[in-house]
Amino acid sequence: MNKRPFLRRTAGFLLLETMIGVMVFALGVLALARCVEQCIHVETAKVWDERARVALENRMAEIEAGAVFFKTAKEEKLKGMFEGITLVQTRSPLKLQDENKQELVGLFQIRLEAAWQEPAGKQSKELTFYVLQKN
Repeated sequence: MNKRPFLRRTAGFLLLETMIGVMVFALGVLALARCVEQCIHVETAKVWDERARVALENRMAEIEAGAVFFKTAKEEKLKGMFEGITLVQTRSPLKLQDENKQELVGLFQIRLEAAWQEPAGKQSKELTFYVLQKN
């Protein structure tokens, strides 16, 4: 007769332990899902950043090779692999002199900026370099 009151007290405790275990497991699954979501966002940002870097490198190589020449600021929406990226090009002459106090002619500072829209907001990457162009 003494066994019955003891069983009644422990039967509810087992259910409570199980419910707490399920709750801890569910919180772990939710935390893991949040981590996966953040990983997807970071990977997307990395892909866009890489595409912008490649677009800037390509345009810099074109300008240095003389294939692209421009006198005024230029904004261009890129196509193909770089769809969604806007490239802004500016050129400004450098007023520098050599050791004989003669002005260096044809030396320009080129600034390239690639801008794109992400879910987190507008992002951009910039590249500045110098080039010697004959007018």
